[in-house]
Amino acid sequence: MSSSCSDDSNRESLGRCVCDVIVKAAGGMVIGAGVSLWFLRRRRWPVWMGAGFGVGLACRNCEKDMKALKWGVLHPPSD
Repeated sequence: MSSSCSDDSNRESLGRCVCDVIVKAAGGMVIGAGVSLWFLRRRRWPVWMGAGFGVGLACRNCEKDMKALKWGVLHPPSD
């Protein structure tokens, strides 16, 4: 029974990570496209750089969530 609960938690956490990567990469691409259009004469590298920053932030959040799941702490107590 506990393995089923653990599998559900892992699946849910992984789903949140995938959604977070998609949303943050898209947001970074939009910001990069805006910077490219307004300041850099339509270069492509700001779009990819923005997507990279978004994926990096999402991976950091995912790593933090996975560590919390590993140690059994879903949400740290707030002071």
